[in-house]
Amino acid sequence: MTSFYPWIAVGVGGALGAMARHGVGVVAMRALGPNFPWGTLAVNVAGGLAMGLFIAWMTAREPHNALLRSFVAVGLLGGFTTFSSFALEAVTLWRDRSANVAALYVLASVALSIGALLGGIAAGRSFS
Repeated sequence: MTSFYPWIAVGVGGALGAMARHGVGVVAMRALGPNFPWGTLAVNVAGGLAMGLFIAWMTAREPHNALLRSFVAVGLLGGFTTFSSFALEAVTLWRDRSANVAALYVLASVALSIGALLGGIAAGRSFS
């Protein structure tokens, strides 16, 4: 029988990540207004960076703790990053504003998130 500990780790991490994502969204909305999904962009970029740092750190410590990886990578960061919200917001921008604004949002989100992940890996390796 499979252990329930990984499920609990993912669930607790996911709840914490989702609460953090919500907090960033609230702060971004208050600070920057509702005209652009700044909160989602911020969590996707920060999540990419955090994932890069974490994976680099875990890789340097092979064999790694599978339960910690489940908690952080799948749960916490999976709950924090918001690509489902990203997709909805891209379609909404396209529908309500323009294809150009939607395209800029999609390109910025993808490029910055991937760049942040690569930067996180590089930075994580330099700390090891």
